Amino acid sequence: MASSSQTSSLEADIEAKLILHEDAPPPASAQCSGEAAAPLKVEEGCPLPSEGGGIADYRERFLKVYDRLRGELVTDNYLCKFATNSREGEAADNSCEAKIPAEHADFLRQITDEARCHVEQMIDYNVPGGKLNRGLSVVDSYMLLKQGSEVTEDEFFLACVLGWCVEWFQACALVLDDIMDGAHMRREKKCWFRLPKVGLHGIKDCVLLKCHIARLFRKYFREKHYYLELTELWDEISLQTSLGQMLDLTSTHYGENDIKNYNVQLYHRIVKYKTSYYSFYLPVACALLLYGAKLENFKRIRDILIDMGIYFQAQDDFMDCFEDPLKTGKIGTDIEDHKCSWLVVEALGHANNNQIEELVKNYGQRDQTSVSRVKSTYLTLDLKEKFFKYEDRAYRHLVSSIEAQRDHALQEILNSFLKKIHRRRK
Repeated sequence: MASSSQTSSLEADIEAKLILHEDAPPPASAQCSGEAAAPLKVEEGCPLPSEGGGIADYRERFLKVYDRLRGELVTDNYLCKFATNSREGEAADNSCEAKIPAEHADFLRQITDEARCHVEQMIDYNVPGGKLNRGLSVVDSYMLLKQGSEVTEDEFFLACVLGWCVEWFQACALVLDDIMDGAHMRREKKCWFRLPKVGLHGIKDCVLLKCHIARLFRKYFREKHYYLELTELWDEISLQTSLGQMLDLTSTHYGENDIKNYNVQLYHRIVKYKTSYYSFYLPVACALLLYGAKLENFKRIRDILIDMGIYFQAQDDFMDCFEDPLKTGKIGTDIEDHKCSWLVVEALGHANNNQIEELVKNYGQRDQTSVSRVKSTYLTLDLKEKFFKYEDRAYRHLVSSIEAQRDHALQEILNSFLKKIHRRRK
């Protein structure tokens, strides 16, 4: 078992890294045939503030922007340009392209076409397909901020670009999470890295997804007055998310020695950095920058969104254990993976000595007998009912915090987020 000094050292090390950034400005698969991809199909059930709010439903316009961005990213890069130019006999003068022997040209065209095809399939497999709550929330938030003012086509398009950048970031995070957790299903299909020709090459694909975001920023926002704040925001959120993932993995390592090290403070710390910042704060922060606001004036809004993210993750933890994978689209493995989840933290807070020993013995084991014993302990402790009570408390707290905001548009933005997640079971 890990000694208390080891655990304290771990927490102190992580805490030191996180404190540095605590008050910083926080920042389906398509076949590749050269033809237009089939229209995107998006899961239903993603409420918009427009429902009953008088703003036109812009989901379809958002999806059309995806087609444009994906097309630009697949074709607007060095390798694909070379493949096109070679076919047209337009190799650039004074470049290495002009020096490629003719006998190698066909082979090079073939591998560049295959690379383009892989990128196209990888984007289509991982970026769209979910509820798109994060991306649409950028557009929702911006439109609510602009109520009473004209929104130009260019402004709406830029909000959509930022929304899709958030979805690109989400895709990167999910693929990496699935690899680290050894997951099998995501969004009702095999995880990307589980496909025969992908495997651990999925790590390289994640790097490419993040590079796509930087490329979109340079193309569409480089001349904007808020470009520096935008890039600093994303750098900060990326760092916070990475630190949260590190804390998740390192705490799991120590939990393997003794899950009694898990507690609510550690759980909140993991969730705050791994989930809350990029899933809840980032979409609103992007909308605020596009609107022309200064993020330092909205720290209270950030805090409410972080609380919302903790509530959201607790729901995920509950569904991981108790919901049907056919409904959630994902096979839950938090017990097998020894995760510091809401359920195990809550169980440790209510269990007697015998129940704690049962959890210590079986938590983190991959055989179904051990998993069933952990779930049986959860049920004995009435964790389902405890979760429903927690959900009610969290909801009331968030409603109270939102009502305390004096700005009506900000209230609507926060309420739109809460409406999307309250009592969700998917």
